[in-house]
Amino acid sequence: MEEHPKALVCSTKPFVLVIINETFENSFSGFCIFSMIVWCLKHSGIAGVKKEDDAVASSPLTKSLQDRRVNCDRSQKSYDLCTINAPTVLDPTTSSFHVHTPFPPYTAEKIRPYPRKWEPFTMNRIKELYITSGRPSPPCKARHSAPAIVFSAGGYTGNFFHDFNDGFVPIFITVNTIFPNNQDFVFVISKARRWWVSKYADLLRTFSNHPIVDLDNDNSTTHCFPSATLGVISHGFMKIDPALTPNSVTFRHFRAFLDRAYNRGQNHHSTASKSRPRLVLASRSGGIGRVILNQNDLKRVAEEVGFQVIVFEPTPRTPLHQAYGIINSSDAMVGVHGAALTHSLFLRRGSVLIQVVPIGAEWVAEACFGNSAKAMGLEYMEYRMGEEESSLVDKYSKDSLVLKDPVGLQGNNWSSAIMDIYLKEQNVRLDLVRFRKYLKKAYLKAKMFMNRKG
Repeated sequence: MEEHPKALVCSTKPFVLVIINETFENSFSGFCIFSMIVWCLKHSGIAGVKKEDDAVASSPLTKSLQDRRVNCDRSQKSYDLCTINAPTVLDPTTSSFHVHTPFPPYTAEKIRPYPRKWEPFTMNRIKELYITSGRPSPPCKARHSAPAIVFSAGGYTGNFFHDFNDGFVPIFITVNTIFPNNQDFVFVISKARRWWVSKYADLLRTFSNHPIVDLDNDNSTTHCFPSATLGVISHGFMKIDPALTPNSVTFRHFRAFLDRAYNRGQNHHSTASKSRPRLVLASRSGGIGRVILNQNDLKRVAEEVGFQVIVFEPTPRTPLHQAYGIINSSDAMVGVHGAALTHSLFLRRGSVLIQVVPIGAEWVAEACFGNSAKAMGLEYMEYRMGEEESSLVDKYSKDSLVLKDPVGLQGNNWSSAIMDIYLKEQNVRLDLVRFRKYLKKAYLKAKMFMNRKG
């Protein structure tokens, strides 16, 4: 803990400055002492000392100390990141972080702490937070010894893929970038809805033992932190770049983190009751698109190949420890591109993932699940559908760009209209003669994995 001066006495006539036990360890203590020295000099009448605040602010020491107190990086495409390197008071009633700065230049920054900066229509739904200095801070009611990490659980939260892509993967990157030595911290969260906190309680507790601070529903309490980071760092869709983290963290480290959150010391993959490789068939139903219309036939073919098949259709109420137990104990997983394939994060290294890629979803399939599967060390297989396997042939002619040239139709604009065509209007009827070949290859890989890992 930092050691502050126990006494500082100033008399202006004659000029006397006494510092008892003048040891200090950080820039904040130094800045406070320097400020008082300046005040004494201003009022002492010593020649050559200007009393104007702007002269004090122009001092190299003052400027360098203040420059380090609040820094905002706005150079990234997907996120902004603001760091407060000084004690700060959070006032939830105004969504403001107050920083004590006795001299100008004063700070006035704002940030929406969600990593989709390139989407204005999404970011407009994210609460804006403020960082201010120079104004009196409200009194502190709850004092925290650990720094804060501040983010929003708004935006696309509720979609399982986005909960990880825009949430927990960037949070993991941020924690391992800002606190690479496993320092303690407190989450301050905007839009921390009860269902979200309940669903992801195991993950939140694995990140930090401290209770979260709910920015929206804790309006009666001001909170004090030794420092704070507002915003989260994203490396791209389901991506962790080890070159951008202090300890070269990879997606395999994130997978190990999920183990710590959900394994609970259980041996989910015992071989005692397994004589065949276990295949999880991720199922979709209803009018949401990308439904496998001949799913029962697919299950039968997979069983004929040699798999034990488990049909898995998660809902928002599916407990994640239950989903983890099912998938972590399996040797392979297959499903059409969609949020349910995010559960492939629970597959063990060396197991098999087959992603069925609908027409027009080639790049997004690779970005969302292909890259992360390979980064985790999965045996990744991609099955790209033919036109005859898509229900779009019933709606569009074969000469339509929708079928003939999806890439040309999309261009650089993955708009909501394009998404509706390829992700919501399109269902799947697999060519099981062709798909059987993929299942056979997957079976051999899964069988070897089962014999090796259990």
